[in-house]
Amino acid sequence: MSATTETRHQVPTAILSPVEKALVNRLQHGLPLVPKPYAAVAGELGLSEQQVLESIKKLLAEGVLTRFGPMFHAGKLGGAFTLAAMRIPDEDFERVAEQVNSFDEVAHNYRREHDLNMWFVLATETPEAIESTIRAIEETTGHPVYNMPKEQEFHVHLHFPV
Repeated sequence: MSATTETRHQVPTAILSPVEKALVNRLQHGLPLVPKPYAAVAGELGLSEQQVLESIKKLLAEGVLTRFGPMFHAGKLGGAFTLAAMRIPDEDFERVAEQVNSFDEVAHNYRREHDLNMWFVLATETPEAIESTIRAIEETTGHPVYNMPKEQEFHVHLHFPV
C-alpha cells in the first residue's frame, strides 16, 4: 500500500466553473461500476469523457481536490486500520512528518490545531501489524503514538454541495 499523505493548509476559496461544480457534486457520490466509469459520468453531465478527465486533473493540480481514488475497507480484505495521533513540537513537525510518512502503512497525514497536532491513518495487511507499525514509528521518531481504533462504524454519506 502506498502512502497518500496530505497536510492541510488554509487554502483560498476556489472559483469553480459550472462544469467543475457539477463534476465535484457528482463525484462525491462515487463512480459507477461499469467498464468506462468516466464516460458514464460524462454522459450523465452532458460532457465528453475527455472533459471529465481533464477537469479532474486540473482540480487535483490546483489543490481543489487533494485526493481522488478508490477507498478500500482494509478490515474486509483481511487487514486493519486505525486512527493515530501524535504530539509533536512545532520545531520538529516537518522532520517527524517526513519520518512518519516514510512508512507505507501511513495515509492521510494531517496537521491539526490541537494538543495532539499530527493525525494519520494506519492501514496494514494484518490486524497484528498495527501495533508493530506503531512501535516502529515511535522508535523512528522518538515520540509516542496514540492509537484510536474505531469502536463502531457509521456510514454518514456526507456530501458537500458546491
